[in-house]
Amino acid sequence: MKSIEVEKIIEPVVASDGAGVKLKRSIGTYHIDYHDPFLMLDEFGSENKDDYIGGFPPHPHRGIETVTYMLAGDFEHKDSTGGEGIMTAGDVQWMKTGSGIIHSEMPAMKEGKLHGFQLWVNMPAKLKMTKPEYIYIDADKMSTHKDDDKTVKVIAGKFQDAEGPVKGHNVEPVYFDVELEKGREFNFDLPSTHNSLIYLVEGKIKVGNQDHNAVKDSTLIILTRGEKLKVSSLTKAKFLLISGKPIGEPIARGGPFVMNTKAEILQAVQDYHNDTFVK
Repeated sequence: MKSIEVEKIIEPVVASDGAGVKLKRSIGTYHIDYHDPFLMLDEFGSENKDDYIGGFPPHPHRGIETVTYMLAGDFEHKDSTGGEGIMTAGDVQWMKTGSGIIHSEMPAMKEGKLHGFQLWVNMPAKLKMTKPEYIYIDADKMSTHKDDDKTVKVIAGKFQDAEGPVKGHNVEPVYFDVELEKGREFNFDLPSTHNSLIYLVEGKIKVGNQDHNAVKDSTLIILTRGEKLKVSSLTKAKFLLISGKPIGEPIARGGPFVMNTKAEILQAVQDYHNDTFVK
């Protein structure tokens, strides 16, 4: 079986979104615009309330899935389907926007540390105009593997006996939150058909068997295709492992809309301005 190695190391771009929320964007930039099926990956958060207090006021989406994973702090979600709730540390919201949804994500806190991630996953043409739906994963219900070397929280996919709730998905996703003790290894078999990445949250790691540039904190690592993944920790480390089967379709972007053609983007904009966006 072929070993997985480092293809590219990317330092995130400092940006802001919503009402001035400061974030680090690693997919959806000039470094890497699209890593099929992943359209965007943001790390957001700060201990300074001025960096996040404005939140993400009501805004539309069509044609994508958004996966929000909270590590610290509280976020309140409301949307045009009538759904609402508060996400706390460790919670995940996997939202399939489909034909269209308008939602807001606002901090349910006035001070303290906010920290989390949002991943955008593309939807194939046949699913882009389907009814929006959600998967909510509460922190205390997340399937977790733990041993002396590591802790693996499973959002999607399966690690030994721990299995995530996202099943039967078209991109066959893997999404793990891995905490690895210093001087230990994380080993996992991935499908050779998948595009995969590691986002190092904190610590220092070495990926694969070949030498590569040092990787430390808030860094995106694009992986080569293969089956055998080995991650060695040079310090105690925390990282996300994300993998998915490419969709292989053309994409057209228009802000919060991702469709297959420019005409479909123009239709989405028209629907939004004509108040016919939400079915």
